[in-house]
Amino acid sequence: MPEVKFYKKTEEKNFKFAVIFAKYKGKWVFCKHKERDTYELPGGHREPGEEIDEAAGRELHEETGAIDFAIRRICAYSVTENGEETFGMLYFADVRTFEKELHSEIEKIIITDEMPTEWTYPLIQPLILGKVKELGLL
Repeated sequence: MPEVKFYKKTEEKNFKFAVIFAKYKGKWVFCKHKERDTYELPGGHREPGEEIDEAAGRELHEETGAIDFAIRRICAYSVTENGEETFGMLYFADVRTFEKELHSEIEKIIITDEMPTEWTYPLIQPLILGKVKELGLL
């Protein structure tokens, strides 16, 4: 079972991925990948030479089609599996506008008041959600 830890700060070079809690008109935005029957938060891995904040904006756009948004850091976190700890940055985004079509591996997005019951990463995403609730962002 993966272990998730939250941090106020860690070294920028450690960040491998960005995950974004996004809202549109007061509702949550979740993604459904073309190859899965589950939902996930927008996000993904940082590309070589890319700053983690750039990765977050790029992933939000690629996975949701968001083109006009404000995004900010929430906190750093890590996931440890099989003895390997990997760091990510958690973000919050307020989306104002989406493109008309998605151009990625994401089949669709849903915009909802409810949290999905079928998570892609059921051992990780609920813990991240708990941290967001703890910080008063829900």
